[in-house]
Amino acid sequence: MPAMKALILSGGTGTRLRPLTYTSAKQLLPVANRPIVAYAIESLVSCGLTDIGIVVGDTADEVRTALGDGSQFHCRFTYIHQEKPLGLAHAVKTAQPFLGDAPFCMFLGDNLLRHGVGDLVERFRDNAPEAAILLAEVPNPGQFGVAVVERGQVVRLVEKPRDPISPYALVGAYCFTSAIHPIINALSPSWRNEYEITDAIQGLIDNGRRVDASFVDGWWKDTGRPDDLLDANRLVLEELQSRVAGSADAASVVTGRVELGDGAVVTDSVIRGPVSIADNARISHSYIGPYTSIGPDAVLDHVEIENSVVMAEATIANLSRRIADSLIGRQAHIHGEDRRPSTFRVVLGDRSEVHWVP
Repeated sequence: MPAMKALILSGGTGTRLRPLTYTSAKQLLPVANRPIVAYAIESLVSCGLTDIGIVVGDTADEVRTALGDGSQFHCRFTYIHQEKPLGLAHAVKTAQPFLGDAPFCMFLGDNLLRHGVGDLVERFRDNAPEAAILLAEVPNPGQFGVAVVERGQVVRLVEKPRDPISPYALVGAYCFTSAIHPIINALSPSWRNEYEITDAIQGLIDNGRRVDASFVDGWWKDTGRPDDLLDANRLVLEELQSRVAGSADAASVVTGRVELGDGAVVTDSVIRGPVSIADNARISHSYIGPYTSIGPDAVLDHVEIENSVVMAEATIANLSRRIADSLIGRQAHIHGEDRRPSTFRVVLGDRSEVHWVP
């Protein structure tokens, strides 16, 4: 059997994350100062899957620039262009020339799994089913593809059912043999006008093929909405290891788990971790509260902020209110008057500008 390959889906428009995704691929948005998709890549590489196809769409150039040829992750990338986002099964069909007859693991590039896909891949290799899927119990199964499981085997799947038949949602990771390809090639579009991977897996079941189910160990986040991205940032920062490569002056107080990147400078400020401050960021006369990520080359002066993500080269200064639960895009600017802090919340796209006047 050919060596196992991997497929990462990094297309799609990310409409639920606008305005941030007007100017950035959703899979490249940062969680704890690393692109979301980087976590998927590293999980696959840790399983020995180093021949990775990346399915891209309209943001292909940005994804290629950010990820390169894969050498920074100790793997090799093949970029596969999907003309239109017509569903997960369509993405697999588009990737068939790359996949050939090899078994493969498919991972959605905007999903995060605390423990990665190691258990899923190991079960697939050991048990040799035609497919293996990862499931999680959710309170809102109507928003996902769901599976009915009997004695560890999947017997039925439905995509976003109006009347959910199961509380178990498909998480964004799957393993397949090449038996999936003829099933996908025979699919018709669903009521959503997409080629559904749930329909393809159901086709395997209908043809008497075995589909294994595993359940998520730890947390899983689909980072499709602003609140999800903030929650993912918090979950990853919960496990942050302190690392101080930059500098904090004697007037500053740094407590808890804090990552201070190369060239980052903290002056007369309070940093209360877990906090990630990226390379060359500058923090002065400010309070950076827990669960906050500050991107590279960002500048914060006379600011209070917590539970937020500030992206690269953003500038925030002289605010009279505390920022909380916010996403602030690359090169965004927020300026105001120096007053007693209170709280406001924003989701601010790249290169936006806000001038606060109390």
